[in-house]
Amino acid sequence: MTQTQQQPAAGSPLVTRGLTKRFRGGQVAVDSVDLEVPAGSVFGFLGPNGSGKTTTIRMLLGLIAPTAGEVQLLGEPMPKAQLRVLPRVGALVEGPAFYPFWSGQANLLRFDAADSTADPRTRKARAGEALERVGLSNAAGKKVRAYSLGMRQRLAIAVALMQRRELLVLDEPTNGLDPQGTREVRHLIQDLAGDGTTIFTSTHLLAEVEQVCTHAAVMSRGKLIRQSSVAELRAELRPRLVVRTPDLGIAAETLKSLGVTDLKTTDETVEGDAVELPIEKFAAALVAADVRIHGFGLERPSLEETFVALTGEGFDVAQ
Repeated sequence: MTQTQQQPAAGSPLVTRGLTKRFRGGQVAVDSVDLEVPAGSVFGFLGPNGSGKTTTIRMLLGLIAPTAGEVQLLGEPMPKAQLRVLPRVGALVEGPAFYPFWSGQANLLRFDAADSTADPRTRKARAGEALERVGLSNAAGKKVRAYSLGMRQRLAIAVALMQRRELLVLDEPTNGLDPQGTREVRHLIQDLAGDGTTIFTSTHLLAEVEQVCTHAAVMSRGKLIRQSSVAELRAELRPRLVVRTPDLGIAAETLKSLGVTDLKTTDETVEGDAVELPIEKFAAALVAADVRIHGFGLERPSLEETFVALTGEGFDVAQ
């Protein structure tokens, strides 16, 4: 699904139309973005650093005003309805800020006390459950000033989990986490989605999309380049026929005669876009041409290659 001006699907918890943000001097940080997040999805908001992801998220939550366009959260207009909507939304935006000389648990209790919709009778129990879910039970009494960046990131997620949320907005939730912590947060996101929470998570890590997300949108230089389900993206990746052989010239000519396009040769490999022929037809033609085959098969491009092709920019594939 590409950007359209169609009516949002019933129950879409997050929708934007023409969302735009210009800063002083005319700099356009976000340019006419149309987003639609399906209910119950884990939606990856993907793009290189500086592509406009955080600015978009801040507008979604009413933290900054858009220059133009509309935002609907949980069926309500933002920021007009933020007092009704935001208690139903959990959020982690940019670097988490806490009282450094208070413990992690004390911070959670203080944040919850500031929420007029929170039940004070269950506050301590809910704090304990949230800390356990993010793996900070053993550090609950430790001062936040002694927390690592990764621990602070987990604590920020715990704040968002103090109450059941219909929508969870996470801006780079694995930032600062070690590989083990990253895996734990991924499992946490999957568990929350399994409970019916819609997750909207921004990231510049392709692994987040490939391993966790059901849907994705790609930002580049403030523009929304593409949005669809991850399954649709994978289905559109055209396989490449790859032949490893010392007979590059003969192999290339043979594949060309069968309609293989975009042929490329490197070292002892020739590859190209496969046509609609059974793979055994290619193998038989190469054998008939006396091509010595050291390796042969179809390789599907990765999501990384697809996103780089869409944006012309690199992504971080670490973790």
